[in-house]
Amino acid sequence: MTAITPTTISTSMKYSLNHLFFAILLGASTLSITACNDLLEPTPVQQLADDKAITDAGSARSATIGVYDRVQAYYQLNWPVLGFLPGDNVRFNGTLNQFLQIDQNQLSADNVLITEAWTQMYQAVNGANNVLAALPAINDPLLPAAEKNQLLGEAYFLRALVYFDLGRGWGGVPLVLTPTRTKENGAGQGRSTLAQTYDQVLADLTQAESLLPETATRNRAVKAAARALRARLHLYRQQWSEAETYATQVIGSSNYRLVTPYRAISTAPFLSQESVLELTFSNSDANSMWNNWFPSALGGQFNFQPLPTAITLLNDPTTGGSRAALLASTTINGSSVTYGNLYSRSAQRDDPSYVLRLAEQYLIRAEARAKQNKLNDALNDLNAVRARAGVEPSKAATAEALLLAIENERRVEFAFEADRWFDLVRTGRAGTVLGVTDQRRWLFPIPFNDLVADRSLEQNPGY
Repeated sequence: MTAITPTTISTSMKYSLNHLFFAILLGASTLSITACNDLLEPTPVQQLADDKAITDAGSARSATIGVYDRVQAYYQLNWPVLGFLPGDNVRFNGTLNQFLQIDQNQLSADNVLITEAWTQMYQAVNGANNVLAALPAINDPLLPAAEKNQLLGEAYFLRALVYFDLGRGWGGVPLVLTPTRTKENGAGQGRSTLAQTYDQVLADLTQAESLLPETATRNRAVKAAARALRARLHLYRQQWSEAETYATQVIGSSNYRLVTPYRAISTAPFLSQESVLELTFSNSDANSMWNNWFPSALGGQFNFQPLPTAITLLNDPTTGGSRAALLASTTINGSSVTYGNLYSRSAQRDDPSYVLRLAEQYLIRAEARAKQNKLNDALNDLNAVRARAGVEPSKAATAEALLLAIENERRVEFAFEADRWFDLVRTGRAGTVLGVTDQRRWLFPIPFNDLVADRSLEQNPGY
Protein backbone atom coordinates (compact mmCIF):
# COMPACT_ATOMS: atom_id res chain seq x y z
CA MET A 1 0.00 0.00 0.00
CA THR A 2 1.13 3.56 -0.64
CA ALA A 3 2.64 4.93 2.55
CA ILE A 4 0.20 6.97 4.61
CA THR A 5 1.92 10.32 4.81
CA PRO A 6 0.84 13.95 4.56
CA THR A 7 2.34 14.03 1.07
CA THR A 8 0.28 11.03 0.03
CA ILE A 9 -2.93 12.67 1.12
CA SER A 10 -2.26 16.10 -0.29
CA THR A 11 -0.58 15.47 -3.63
CA SER A 12 -2.33 12.31 -4.70
CA MET A 13 -5.88 13.48 -4.34
CA LYS A 14 -6.21 15.63 -7.45
CA TYR A 15 -4.25 13.14 -9.50
CA SER A 16 -6.46 10.28 -8.42
CA LEU A 17 -9.58 11.97 -9.73
CA ASN A 18 -8.03 12.63 -13.14
CA HIS A 19 -6.54 9.15 -13.22
CA LEU A 20 -9.99 7.64 -12.79
CA PHE A 21 -11.48 9.93 -15.46
CA PHE A 22 -13.74 11.45 -12.79
CA ALA A 23 -15.73 8.19 -12.74
CA ILE A 24 -15.51 7.76 -8.99
CA LEU A 25 -16.62 11.09 -7.64
CA LEU A 26 -17.58 13.58 -10.28
CA GLY A 27 -19.82 11.12 -12.07
CA ALA A 28 -22.60 12.46 -9.89
CA SER A 29 -23.39 15.65 -8.11
CA THR A 30 -26.50 16.13 -6.13
CA LEU A 31 -29.32 17.74 -7.98
CA SER A 32 -31.98 15.37 -6.60
CA ILE A 33 -29.05 13.14 -5.61
CA THR A 34 -29.36 11.78 -9.16
CA ALA A 35 -26.08 12.97 -10.61
CA CYS A 36 -27.26 16.10 -12.43
CA ASN A 37 -24.75 18.92 -12.30
CA ASP A 38 -27.04 21.26 -14.21
CA LEU A 39 -30.73 21.27 -15.00
CA LEU A 40 -29.77 21.70 -18.66
CA GLU A 41 -27.48 18.67 -18.50
CA PRO A 42 -29.46 15.69 -17.19
CA THR A 43 -26.80 13.11 -18.06
CA PRO A 44 -24.13 12.45 -15.42
CA VAL A 45 -20.64 13.64 -16.29
CA GLN A 46 -19.00 10.28 -16.65
CA GLN A 47 -16.09 9.15 -18.79
CA LEU A 48 -15.75 5.54 -17.68
CA ALA A 49 -18.28 3.10 -16.26
CA ASP A 50 -18.08 3.02 -12.46
CA ASP A 51 -18.15 -0.77 -12.39
CA LYS A 52 -14.91 -0.74 -14.40
CA ALA A 53 -13.18 2.05 -12.55
CA ILE A 54 -12.20 0.22 -9.35
CA THR A 55 -10.73 -3.08 -10.43
CA ASP A 56 -7.38 -3.58 -8.70
CA ALA A 57 -5.20 -2.48 -5.82
CA GLY A 58 -4.05 0.75 -7.46
CA SER A 59 -7.49 1.97 -8.46
CA ALA A 60 -8.93 1.03 -5.04
CA ARG A 61 -6.28 3.11 -3.29
CA SER A 62 -6.79 6.03 -5.66
CA ALA A 63 -10.55 5.86 -5.28
CA THR A 64 -10.27 5.95 -1.49
CA ILE A 65 -7.96 8.95 -1.60
CA GLY A 66 -10.49 10.50 -3.95
CA VAL A 67 -13.15 10.27 -1.25
CA TYR A 68 -10.85 12.12 1.14
CA ASP A 69 -10.47 14.75 -1.56
CA ARG A 70 -14.21 15.36 -1.66
CA VAL A 71 -14.40 15.56 2.14
CA GLN A 72 -11.43 17.91 2.02
CA ALA A 73 -13.36 20.06 -0.49
CA TYR A 74 -16.25 20.81 1.84
CA TYR A 75 -14.11 21.09 4.98
CA GLN A 76 -11.73 23.61 3.42
CA LEU A 77 -14.15 26.54 3.45
CA ASN A 78 -17.87 25.82 3.28
CA TRP A 79 -18.34 23.65 6.35
CA PRO A 80 -16.24 25.72 8.78
CA VAL A 81 -18.06 28.84 7.58
CA LEU A 82 -21.44 27.21 8.21
CA GLY A 83 -20.18 26.29 11.69
CA PHE A 84 -18.71 29.59 12.88
CA LEU A 85 -20.32 32.40 10.88
CA PRO A 86 -23.92 32.00 12.18
CA GLY A 87 -22.53 32.09 15.73
CA ASP A 88 -21.18 34.83 17.97
CA ASN A 89 -17.42 34.60 17.45
CA VAL A 90 -17.02 35.78 13.85
CA ARG A 91 -18.60 38.33 11.52
CA PHE A 92 -18.45 38.62 7.74
CA ASN A 93 -16.41 41.67 6.80
CA GLY A 94 -17.50 41.95 3.18
CA THR A 95 -20.43 42.41 0.82
CA LEU A 96 -21.01 38.98 -0.76
CA ASN A 97 -24.64 38.10 -0.18
CA GLN A 98 -24.09 34.34 0.29
CA PHE A 99 -21.90 35.05 3.33
CA LEU A 100 -24.05 37.88 4.68
CA GLN A 101 -27.06 35.55 4.69
CA ILE A 102 -25.17 33.07 6.86
CA ASP A 103 -23.85 35.79 9.17
CA GLN A 104 -27.34 37.24 9.64
CA ASN A 105 -29.08 33.85 9.94
CA GLN A 106 -31.22 34.69 6.91
CA LEU A 107 -30.38 31.88 4.51
CA SER A 108 -32.26 31.34 1.26
CA ALA A 109 -32.59 28.11 -0.70
CA ASP A 110 -30.56 29.52 -3.60
CA ASN A 111 -27.56 30.44 -1.43
CA VAL A 112 -24.46 29.54 -3.43
CA LEU A 113 -22.44 28.33 -0.47
CA ILE A 114 -25.26 26.09 0.79
CA THR A 115 -25.67 24.60 -2.68
CA GLU A 116 -21.94 24.03 -3.07
CA ALA A 117 -21.55 22.42 0.35
CA TRP A 118 -24.50 20.06 -0.27
CA THR A 119 -23.10 19.11 -3.69
CA GLN A 120 -19.60 18.46 -2.37
CA MET A 121 -20.98 16.33 0.45
CA TYR A 122 -23.03 14.09 -1.81
CA GLN A 123 -20.08 13.77 -4.18
CA ALA A 124 -18.15 12.42 -1.20
CA VAL A 125 -21.01 10.03 -0.39
CA ASN A 126 -21.00 8.78 -3.97
CA GLY A 127 -17.26 8.23 -3.87
CA ALA A 128 -17.59 6.19 -0.70
CA ASN A 129 -20.47 4.22 -2.22
CA ASN A 130 -18.36 3.37 -5.25
CA VAL A 131 -15.56 2.06 -3.05
CA LEU A 132 -17.95 0.03 -0.89
CA ALA A 133 -19.66 -1.46 -3.95
CA ALA A 134 -16.54 -2.42 -5.88
CA LEU A 135 -13.89 -3.27 -3.31
CA PRO A 136 -15.26 -6.58 -1.92
CA ALA A 137 -15.12 -8.18 -5.39
CA ILE A 138 -11.51 -7.22 -6.10
CA ASN A 139 -9.12 -10.15 -6.08
CA ASP A 140 -5.65 -8.72 -6.49
CA PRO A 141 -2.56 -10.28 -4.87
CA LEU A 142 -1.25 -6.73 -4.40
CA LEU A 143 -4.23 -5.95 -2.18
CA PRO A 144 -3.94 -8.10 0.97
CA ALA A 145 -6.96 -8.66 3.16
CA ALA A 146 -5.77 -6.29 5.89
CA GLU A 147 -5.43 -3.43 3.44
CA LYS A 148 -8.75 -4.21 1.78
CA ASN A 149 -10.40 -4.05 5.21
CA GLN A 150 -8.70 -0.76 5.93
CA LEU A 151 -9.92 0.82 2.69
CA LEU A 152 -13.44 -0.46 3.32
CA GLY A 153 -13.29 0.90 6.86
CA GLU A 154 -12.19 4.30 5.60
CA ALA A 155 -15.06 4.42 3.11
CA TYR A 156 -17.58 3.54 5.83
CA PHE A 157 -16.08 6.16 8.14
CA LEU A 158 -16.08 8.91 5.53
CA ARG A 159 -19.66 8.19 4.55
CA ALA A 160 -20.60 8.32 8.24
CA LEU A 161 -18.84 11.67 8.67
CA VAL A 162 -20.63 13.21 5.70
CA TYR A 163 -24.06 11.94 6.72
CA PHE A 164 -23.48 13.13 10.28
CA ASP A 165 -22.65 16.61 8.98
CA LEU A 166 -25.62 16.56 6.62
CA GLY A 167 -27.89 15.54 9.50
CA ARG A 168 -26.79 18.27 11.86
CA GLY A 169 -26.97 20.85 9.08
CA TRP A 170 -30.19 19.94 7.27
CA GLY A 171 -31.97 17.42 9.52
CA GLY A 172 -33.08 14.21 7.86
CA VAL A 173 -31.64 13.86 4.35
CA PRO A 174 -31.86 11.39 1.45
CA LEU A 175 -29.83 8.30 2.35
CA VAL A 176 -28.11 7.22 -0.85
CA LEU A 177 -26.23 4.00 -0.10
CA THR A 178 -25.44 2.72 -3.60
CA PRO A 179 -23.43 4.35 -6.39
CA THR A 180 -25.12 7.01 -8.48
CA ARG A 181 -24.44 6.01 -12.08
CA THR A 182 -27.44 7.23 -14.05
CA LYS A 183 -29.78 10.19 -13.71
CA GLU A 184 -32.49 7.85 -12.39
CA ASN A 185 -30.47 6.63 -9.41
CA GLY A 186 -31.97 8.00 -6.22
CA ALA A 187 -34.81 9.86 -7.90
CA GLY A 188 -38.01 9.84 -5.92
CA GLN A 189 -36.31 8.52 -2.79
CA GLY A 190 -37.19 11.49 -0.64
CA ARG A 191 -35.77 12.37 2.76
CA SER A 192 -35.19 10.11 5.71
CA THR A 193 -35.85 11.37 9.22
CA LEU A 194 -33.02 12.72 11.35
CA ALA A 195 -33.24 9.61 13.53
CA GLN A 196 -32.89 7.39 10.44
CA THR A 197 -29.99 9.50 9.21
CA TYR A 198 -28.17 9.16 12.53
CA ASP A 199 -28.98 5.44 12.61
CA GLN A 200 -27.15 5.11 9.30
CA VAL A 201 -24.20 7.04 10.69
CA LEU A 202 -24.06 4.64 13.63
CA ALA A 203 -24.25 1.60 11.36
CA ASP A 204 -21.40 2.92 9.22
CA LEU A 205 -19.26 3.78 12.25
CA THR A 206 -19.81 0.32 13.70
CA GLN A 207 -18.61 -1.22 10.44
CA ALA A 208 -15.71 1.19 10.22
CA GLU A 209 -14.47 0.48 13.73
CA SER A 210 -14.48 -3.26 13.06
CA LEU A 211 -12.38 -2.85 9.90
CA LEU A 212 -9.97 0.00 10.64
CA PRO A 213 -6.51 -0.51 12.16
CA GLU A 214 -5.56 0.46 15.71
CA THR A 215 -2.81 2.84 14.63
CA ALA A 216 -2.05 6.49 15.31
CA THR A 217 -2.35 7.79 11.74
CA ARG A 218 -3.84 11.27 12.05
CA ASN A 219 -4.79 12.24 8.49
CA ARG A 220 -6.63 9.06 7.60
CA ALA A 221 -9.33 7.25 9.53
CA VAL A 222 -8.35 4.66 12.16
CA LYS A 223 -10.32 3.04 14.99
CA ALA A 224 -9.91 6.04 17.26
CA ALA A 225 -11.43 8.34 14.64
CA ALA A 226 -14.49 6.09 14.42
CA ARG A 227 -14.79 6.09 18.22
CA ALA A 228 -14.35 9.87 18.44
CA LEU A 229 -17.02 10.53 15.84
CA ARG A 230 -19.28 8.03 17.57
CA ALA A 231 -18.84 9.91 20.85
CA ARG A 232 -19.91 13.09 19.07
CA LEU A 233 -22.88 11.32 17.49
CA HIS A 234 -24.09 10.05 20.86
CA LEU A 235 -23.69 13.55 22.31
CA TYR A 236 -25.93 14.99 19.60
CA ARG A 237 -28.46 12.22 20.26
CA GLN A 238 -28.33 12.92 23.99
CA GLN A 239 -27.20 9.36 24.69
CA TRP A 240 -25.02 10.38 27.58
CA SER A 241 -23.70 7.01 28.73
CA GLU A 242 -22.64 6.00 25.21
CA ALA A 243 -21.02 9.40 24.60
CA GLU A 244 -19.02 8.99 27.80
CA THR A 245 -17.98 5.44 26.91
CA TYR A 246 -16.63 6.25 23.46
CA ALA A 247 -14.94 9.48 24.48
CA THR A 248 -13.24 7.54 27.27
CA GLN A 249 -11.86 5.03 24.79
CA VAL A 250 -10.17 7.82 22.82
CA ILE A 251 -8.95 9.69 25.90
CA GLY A 252 -7.54 6.47 27.35
CA SER A 253 -5.45 5.69 24.28
CA SER A 254 -1.74 6.31 24.63
CA ASN A 255 -1.72 7.59 21.05
CA TYR A 256 -3.37 10.88 22.02
CA ARG A 257 -2.71 13.64 24.52
CA LEU A 258 -3.47 17.33 24.98
CA VAL A 259 -0.44 19.22 23.68
CA THR A 260 1.10 22.41 25.01
CA PRO A 261 1.26 25.18 24.21
CA TYR A 262 -2.19 25.44 22.67
CA ARG A 263 -0.70 26.77 19.44
CA ALA A 264 1.05 23.42 18.91
CA ILE A 265 -2.15 21.94 17.48
CA SER A 266 -1.92 24.32 14.51
CA THR A 267 1.83 24.59 14.04
CA ALA A 268 3.75 22.94 11.20
CA PRO A 269 4.43 20.11 10.61
CA PHE A 270 0.93 19.63 12.11
CA LEU A 271 -0.52 16.18 12.98
CA SER A 272 0.11 16.76 16.68
CA GLN A 273 -0.65 14.09 19.27
CA GLU A 274 -3.90 15.92 20.02
CA SER A 275 -5.17 15.39 16.50
CA VAL A 276 -7.51 12.44 16.04
CA LEU A 277 -8.26 13.39 12.43
CA GLU A 278 -7.22 16.35 10.35
CA LEU A 279 -7.21 16.80 6.58
CA THR A 280 -3.81 17.56 5.11
CA PHE A 281 -3.05 20.19 2.49
CA SER A 282 0.14 21.24 0.71
CA ASN A 283 1.33 24.11 -1.46
CA SER A 284 0.32 22.12 -4.55
CA ASP A 285 -3.04 21.18 -3.00
CA ALA A 286 -3.59 24.42 -1.15
CA ASN A 287 -5.84 25.49 1.69
CA SER A 288 -6.71 29.13 1.04
CA MET A 289 -8.57 29.65 4.32
CA TRP A 290 -5.85 32.01 5.60
CA ASN A 291 -6.76 34.42 2.80
CA ASN A 292 -10.21 34.94 4.29
CA TRP A 293 -8.79 35.86 7.71
CA PHE A 294 -5.70 37.96 6.98
CA PRO A 295 -6.05 41.74 6.46
CA SER A 296 -5.25 43.16 3.03
CA ALA A 297 -1.98 44.57 4.37
CA LEU A 298 -0.85 40.96 4.84
CA GLY A 299 -2.13 39.77 1.47
CA GLY A 300 -5.56 38.57 2.58
CA GLN A 301 -9.15 39.65 2.05
CA PHE A 302 -10.18 39.90 5.74
CA ASN A 303 -13.58 38.39 4.97
CA PHE A 304 -13.91 36.83 8.44
CA GLN A 305 -13.27 39.07 11.41
CA PRO A 306 -13.33 38.04 15.10
CA LEU A 307 -16.10 39.83 16.96
CA PRO A 308 -15.08 42.09 19.89
CA THR A 309 -16.67 39.71 22.43
CA ALA A 310 -14.61 36.81 21.08
CA ILE A 311 -11.45 38.91 21.09
CA THR A 312 -12.09 39.81 24.72
CA LEU A 313 -12.66 36.17 25.72
CA LEU A 314 -9.55 34.93 23.93
CA ASN A 315 -7.30 37.70 25.28
CA ASP A 316 -8.58 37.39 28.87
CA PRO A 317 -6.13 35.22 30.87
CA THR A 318 -9.05 33.88 32.93
CA THR A 319 -10.92 32.53 29.89
CA GLY A 320 -8.59 32.36 26.91
CA GLY A 321 -5.16 31.75 28.38
CA SER A 322 -2.79 30.48 25.71
CA ARG A 323 -5.68 30.37 23.26
CA ALA A 324 -4.98 34.06 22.69
CA ALA A 325 -2.64 32.63 20.04
CA LEU A 326 -5.74 32.25 17.87
CA LEU A 327 -5.49 36.02 17.41
CA ALA A 328 -2.84 38.24 15.89
CA SER A 329 -2.60 41.97 15.28
CA THR A 330 -1.14 44.30 12.70
CA THR A 331 -1.16 48.05 12.15
CA ILE A 332 -3.17 49.49 9.27
CA ASN A 333 -3.22 53.24 8.66
CA GLY A 334 -1.92 53.82 12.17
CA SER A 335 -4.56 51.66 13.85
CA SER A 336 -4.15 48.21 15.35
CA VAL A 337 -6.29 45.52 13.70
CA THR A 338 -6.91 42.10 15.26
CA TYR A 339 -7.49 39.10 13.01
CA GLY A 340 -7.95 35.35 13.32
CA ASN A 341 -4.72 33.37 13.23
CA LEU A 342 -5.75 29.71 13.33
CA TYR A 343 -5.01 29.46 9.62
CA SER A 344 -1.71 31.28 9.27
CA ARG A 345 0.42 29.59 6.60
CA SER A 346 -0.03 32.25 3.93
CA ALA A 347 3.17 31.31 2.08
CA GLN A 348 2.94 27.52 2.31
CA ARG A 349 -0.92 27.37 2.19
CA ASP A 350 -0.84 24.02 3.98
CA ASP A 351 -3.00 24.67 7.05
CA PRO A 352 -5.01 21.51 7.77
CA SER A 353 -8.75 21.28 8.23
CA TYR A 354 -9.47 20.16 11.80
CA VAL A 355 -12.09 17.41 12.06
CA LEU A 356 -11.59 15.60 15.40
CA ARG A 357 -9.42 16.72 18.35
CA LEU A 358 -8.80 15.19 21.76
CA ALA A 359 -9.90 18.38 23.51
CA GLU A 360 -13.36 17.83 22.10
CA GLN A 361 -13.44 14.32 23.53
CA TYR A 362 -12.73 15.71 27.00
CA LEU A 363 -15.54 18.23 26.63
CA ILE A 364 -17.91 15.62 25.20
CA ARG A 365 -17.23 13.43 28.21
CA ALA A 366 -17.57 16.39 30.58
CA GLU A 367 -21.00 17.25 29.18
CA ALA A 368 -22.14 13.62 29.15
CA ARG A 369 -21.02 13.16 32.75
CA ALA A 370 -22.70 16.38 33.87
CA LYS A 371 -25.94 15.17 32.30
CA GLN A 372 -25.59 11.98 34.36
CA ASN A 373 -24.93 13.99 37.52
CA LYS A 374 -21.31 12.83 37.70
CA LEU A 375 -20.31 16.35 38.59
CA ASN A 376 -16.81 15.81 39.99
CA ASP A 377 -15.75 13.71 37.02
CA ALA A 378 -17.26 16.22 34.62
CA LEU A 379 -15.43 19.08 36.34
CA ASN A 380 -12.13 17.19 36.08
CA ASP A 381 -12.59 16.79 32.32
CA LEU A 382 -13.45 20.45 31.88
CA ASN A 383 -10.44 21.49 33.92
CA ALA A 384 -8.10 19.25 31.92
CA VAL A 385 -8.85 21.39 28.87
CA ARG A 386 -8.57 24.62 30.86
CA ALA A 387 -5.25 23.53 32.39
CA ARG A 388 -3.75 22.92 28.97
CA ALA A 389 -4.71 26.50 28.07
CA GLY A 390 -3.16 27.84 31.27
CA VAL A 391 -6.54 28.89 32.69
CA GLU A 392 -7.50 28.57 36.35
CA PRO A 393 -9.78 25.61 37.18
CA SER A 394 -13.52 26.10 37.01
CA LYS A 395 -15.35 25.93 40.31
CA ALA A 396 -18.80 25.23 38.87
CA ALA A 397 -20.68 23.38 41.60
CA THR A 398 -24.05 22.54 40.09
CA ALA A 399 -25.04 20.66 36.96
CA GLU A 400 -26.52 23.85 35.46
CA ALA A 401 -23.41 25.89 36.16
CA LEU A 402 -21.17 23.13 34.88
CA LEU A 403 -23.06 22.76 31.60
CA LEU A 404 -22.84 26.51 31.01
CA ALA A 405 -19.12 26.43 31.79
CA ILE A 406 -18.64 23.60 29.27
CA GLU A 407 -20.62 25.52 26.65
CA ASN A 408 -18.45 28.59 27.21
CA GLU A 409 -15.29 26.49 27.12
CA ARG A 410 -16.26 25.03 23.76
CA ARG A 411 -16.84 28.54 22.44
CA VAL A 412 -13.26 29.53 23.23
CA GLU A 413 -11.52 26.21 22.53
CA PHE A 414 -13.01 25.84 19.04
CA ALA A 415 -13.47 29.55 18.32
CA PHE A 416 -12.77 29.41 14.59
CA GLU A 417 -13.65 25.78 13.90
CA ALA A 418 -16.98 24.33 12.72
CA ASP A 419 -18.59 24.09 16.16
CA ARG A 420 -20.28 27.11 17.74
CA TRP A 421 -23.48 27.23 15.67
CA PHE A 422 -24.06 23.49 15.86
CA ASP A 423 -23.41 23.48 19.62
CA LEU A 424 -26.06 26.13 20.25
CA VAL A 425 -28.57 24.41 17.97
CA ARG A 426 -28.14 20.93 19.50
CA THR A 427 -28.53 22.30 23.03
CA GLY A 428 -31.55 24.40 22.05
CA ARG A 429 -29.80 27.64 23.04
CA ALA A 430 -29.49 29.36 19.66
CA GLY A 431 -32.52 31.49 20.53
CA THR A 432 -31.29 32.57 23.96
CA VAL A 433 -27.66 33.19 22.98
CA LEU A 434 -27.97 34.40 19.38
CA GLY A 435 -31.52 35.70 19.25
CA VAL A 436 -32.46 33.23 16.48
CA THR A 437 -35.84 32.46 18.02
CA ASP A 438 -37.42 31.03 14.86
CA GLN A 439 -36.39 27.40 15.32
CA ARG A 440 -37.15 26.70 11.68
CA ARG A 441 -33.97 28.67 10.96
CA TRP A 442 -31.91 26.25 13.03
CA LEU A 443 -31.68 24.01 9.95
CA PHE A 444 -30.27 24.97 6.56
CA PRO A 445 -32.51 25.05 3.48
CA ILE A 446 -32.41 22.25 0.93
CA PRO A 447 -30.85 23.81 -2.19
CA PHE A 448 -33.47 25.14 -4.60
CA ASN A 449 -32.01 23.33 -7.62
CA ASP A 450 -32.37 19.98 -5.90
CA LEU A 451 -36.00 20.65 -5.10
CA VAL A 452 -36.68 21.49 -8.74
CA ALA A 453 -34.85 18.40 -9.98
CA ASP A 454 -36.56 15.95 -7.61
CA ARG A 455 -40.14 16.68 -6.61
CA SER A 456 -40.00 14.01 -3.90
CA LEU A 457 -37.74 16.25 -1.82
CA GLU A 458 -39.44 18.40 0.78
CA GLN A 459 -38.01 21.73 1.84
CA ASN A 460 -37.31 22.43 5.51
CA PRO A 461 -40.13 24.53 7.01
CA GLY A 462 -39.60 28.29 6.96
CA TYR A 463 -37.86 28.47 3.58
